[in-house]
Amino acid sequence: MTAQNEPAEKRPDIDAASGAGAADGQQDLLATLRAELEAAQAKAAEHYDQLLRTRADAENIRRRAQDDVAKAHKFGIESFAESLVPVKDSLEAALAQQDQTVQFLREGVEATLKQLASAFERNKLLEIAPAAGEKFDPHQHQAISSVPSDQPANTVVQTLQKGYLIVDRVLRPALVVVSAGQQD
Repeated sequence: MTAQNEPAEKRPDIDAASGAGAADGQQDLLATLRAELEAAQAKAAEHYDQLLRTRADAENIRRRAQDDVAKAHKFGIESFAESLVPVKDSLEAALAQQDQTVQFLREGVEATLKQLASAFERNKLLEIAPAAGEKFDPHQHQAISSVPSDQPANTVVQTLQKGYLIVDRVLRPALVVVSAGQQD
């Protein structure tokens, strides 16, 4: 058998050449893999750092939101309270006057009532005062009784007590007497 016909494992000239080439190829592959691993580890570290920063930001936002809600609960009525202070001052001033005529007392009460109405208006506290003949609204009115009337059924006959809304929410419904309709 000649050297050319021998298998490659038994030919020393091919073994040496292919072994050196294979070692260089493995070294190149190993270097490439190490570089890719280092790049992947650097990218993973960068993403981990971003994750930690994002978590910290989210926690800070959550804490700030909790603080804002706590402050809103604590100081939510501050504007309304500021509007009522002059009303209290006026009532105290009226009581401090020793010799008042009924006319001056009435004028003072009317002025104080205007201050109170203004405070309600500024703070969006609105009256519910249905007029006779208005349709009964169970969302804003509370029927105390139903009476026979010349008015159509389920209409307000009389308002016994005004109700109040804060913006669109019923604070207290108006107390009303409702028509039961005409009796024959």
